[in-house]
Amino acid sequence: MTVIIPIILLLIFLAMGMPIAFGLGISGSIGIFLFSGWDSFLGIIQTTPYDSVKSFLMSAIPMFILMAAFMTVSGIMKDLFEAAYKWLGKLPGGLGLATVFAGALMGAVSGSSQASAAAMSKAAAPEMRKYNYSTSFTMGVISMSGTLAVMIPPSIILILYGILTETGVGSLLIAGIVPGILTALGYIIVIIVWVKLRPEIAPKIEEQLTLKEKVRSLKMVWPMLLIIIAVIGGIYSGFVTATEAGALGAFITLIVVTLMRRMNFKKFIHALNDTIKSTTMIMTIIIGAHLFSYFLTLTQVTQKLVLYVEGLDISRYWIIAFIMVLYLILGFFMDQIAILILTLPLTFPIIVSLGFNPIWFGIVVAKTVEIGLVTPPVGMNVFVATGAAGVKPSEGFRGVTWFVIMDLLILLLLICVPFITLVLPDLMAK
Repeated sequence: MTVIIPIILLLIFLAMGMPIAFGLGISGSIGIFLFSGWDSFLGIIQTTPYDSVKSFLMSAIPMFILMAAFMTVSGIMKDLFEAAYKWLGKLPGGLGLATVFAGALMGAVSGSSQASAAAMSKAAAPEMRKYNYSTSFTMGVISMSGTLAVMIPPSIILILYGILTETGVGSLLIAGIVPGILTALGYIIVIIVWVKLRPEIAPKIEEQLTLKEKVRSLKMVWPMLLIIIAVIGGIYSGFVTATEAGALGAFITLIVVTLMRRMNFKKFIHALNDTIKSTTMIMTIIIGAHLFSYFLTLTQVTQKLVLYVEGLDISRYWIIAFIMVLYLILGFFMDQIAILILTLPLTFPIIVSLGFNPIWFGIVVAKTVEIGLVTPPVGMNVFVATGAAGVKPSEGFRGVTWFVIMDLLILLLLICVPFITLVLPDLMAK
């Protein structure tokens, strides 16, 4: 009963709509009290909030969020989309292709899926509406393009995974590059095939642009490339750690947007406020999760579960398949950060005990997170994209269907071929 009561309370709290941070913290605290008494509970509750977030690695989270905030308030996202449009706009579904390209670049500097989706919606939706693109197609492409920030470094999800599992954050970020590019290529294939089958959803653009105009548009892309090279190159070369790369990226972004005269005091304060809000939310969830993890540790639920799974007379690949299905189902109903924090204390020890690579598992979990961002009823990216564009969420959910199928195929490929994930981290280790 000591184990069951807190778990039932957590499920009740989540069903009532209580924020995940408080649900985890309250149910975990009750479990600690029931299992070890008042004195132990007081000791843990006094030290856990600080100990949970004092790690130097944690500073990477606000730094990458701040970098994304600087990019958003400066309007560089719109420049990226316009440059991509001038080069790709005349191709079948050209504006959709431009959105994926711009979303990939945005993901390479933001780390935040929601920020990327919101920025893409404001930049791309008006243009696609102007050229009579289907609303569901438009919202589907924008919602999916935002998810690229989950895989392409610097990914907040991968940073959190690394912190929670004590896996090398730098290796995780590098490992996300190839799967991220593969995902973007998958989305491009979906767009091309979809438009070929149904040309009316993306009418061909007749506007003629000279080569000079196209080349001129690239001058607005260099700031993004500079930031990407600084962040990814710094990590890959070993010049900076993943944590230091966040601070370096935020600083360079601030310098670049200031020199471009895209930053003023009002925008600067707005970026800081957005960063504080997002960071506070994430840190509060982490504190609540650590309280719940203490409860699991005291009751030895995790250890017993690992021993039970190790004793099962089934292939380890059936176990990983079950865990992946579990993550996909949870993605329908829960926030992605909450899923990681809630499940990793249970699933990660099982994965390690079965001999799977923790970096590979991190990328596979991140892929399930990508899918959860666009699947109903939660589908946060769809709500963000449609909300920014003033469109019904149902249009967005209808538009992501074929992309989700492609994501599932890529997830299966990543599971079956670990080389795709591990090739760059292995090269970096040499």
